[in-house]
Amino acid sequence: MKTEAHAAHAADHHHEAHAHGSLSTYLLGFVLSVVLTAIPFWLVMGGALPNKHVTALAIMAFAVVQIVVHMIYFLHMNTKAEDGWSMMAMIFTIVMVVIALSGSLWVMNHLNGNMMPVHQMSGMK
Repeated sequence: MKTEAHAAHAADHHHEAHAHGSLSTYLLGFVLSVVLTAIPFWLVMGGALPNKHVTALAIMAFAVVQIVVHMIYFLHMNTKAEDGWSMMAMIFTIVMVVIALSGSLWVMNHLNGNMMPVHQMSGMK
């Protein structure tokens, strides 16, 4: 009797609307994650790119791609789950994070360029 109640309870929580991945999709996500981690590691350790700024941009691009891989293969986010609202919420979150991070970097760069050097401040009293 207890197992029937448990099975009925489990059936209530296990809806068809929630997508679950198969072993092959989990393995594909894992392989993509490893490759997307190994390439930036090789870029930094091997010095493949001569410019540090280009290397940093490449690492950020690989990080963004890896975030997308995790969202698709491990979080099962797609346009069909929950009528697309989970994907819309994730896109909104990404836009807000990009605005906050780019704005913070812009403000810090602006402050760094316009701050008075320390040796000029010591003469002021």
